[in-house]
Amino acid sequence: MGPAASSTGKSLLLDLAAVNLNNRLYDRTYIERINAHRGHMALLDSIVWLSPDFKEAVAVKHNRADEFWVPGHFPGRPMLPGVIMVEAGAQLAAFIYNCRFEKPKLAAFTRINECTFRSAVTVGDDLYLLCKETKFNPRRFITLLQGIVNGKIAFEAEIAGMAID
Repeated sequence: MGPAASSTGKSLLLDLAAVNLNNRLYDRTYIERINAHRGHMALLDSIVWLSPDFKEAVAVKHNRADEFWVPGHFPGRPMLPGVIMVEAGAQLAAFIYNCRFEKPKLAAFTRINECTFRSAVTVGDDLYLLCKETKFNPRRFITLLQGIVNGKIAFEAEIAGMAID
């Protein structure tokens, strides 16, 4: 799957024209079998698409009015904090990392590189997360991430993570 352009003209990590964004391959219950995140910190609502080799994926995070960040970031104009956007992407990276193992590992991200925020995400928005792995070994991984809202890149980053158990 090759890159496509967003509505801003910047290249996307994955060709979203080839992905049915309405698809719900795995729901929150299934994601919890793979990822350790729970409660307010379980940010992925569903996995939309996953490559057969577990190196690329698309997920969605629905931004609801009842989420913990809404009242304080910012009153009258809620915006999803950038750190939550990156965390949601890191959870997708942990998911594809763990899909290779019979028993999932506790995976945490250890580094954020070249992170840029380009567009606000607010209540009612669906944040589509694109993840493309660039390096993998059984202990560590590096992935490129993008968050897409209404056809625009909301953020992009490179992260590294590792198994900590």
